Amino acid sequence: SIILVIASWRALFNINKHGFYRFFGWECMAWLFASVYKLWFSNPISVPQLISWGLLLIAVYMVMAGAITLLREGKPGRERDEKNLYSFEKTTRLVDSGIFRYIRHPLYSSLIFLTWGIYFKGPSVELTLIAVMATLLLVITALYDENECIAYFGSSYTQYMKRSKRFIPFVI
Repeated sequence: SIILVIASWRALFNINKHGFYRFFGWECMAWLFASVYKLWFSNPISVPQLISWGLLLIAVYMVMAGAITLLREGKPGRERDEKNLYSFEKTTRLVDSGIFRYIRHPLYSSLIFLTWGIYFKGPSVELTLIAVMATLLLVITALYDENECIAYFGSSYTQYMKRSKRFIPFVI
């Protein structure tokens, strides 16, 4: 948690920014991981483990595809002076190519897939509640992020929202 607080300190005091909710989503994910890390490789060909590995692979693909496209196409710059954003988030150009052509939030989507990938390492009732909470917090994060993007990019972002999905291509 200390590492997450250090990484998120700017966002922790602003409930109106996406980073506030992302922090708590990360905390839920850390809770999940701390609960199941000993089970990571146990019973490797069980159905929950196979589901977990599939979700984790999707998460890795989405974060890599999203980060590469965001850095290459988004033109992060200092002219976007929003102190609550990480430097890679300070995009000055609306990215709607690559994976962003299909979904607006591949990085948050990857965190949702990561959440459930971790969960399936050792599913339980308690961890189901934590995974659902993490997912809800990440959805809220994306909603706040969209409001911030609309404020920065204007109508071009609202048009982009109409032609893309939020988390899963062609689905949602």
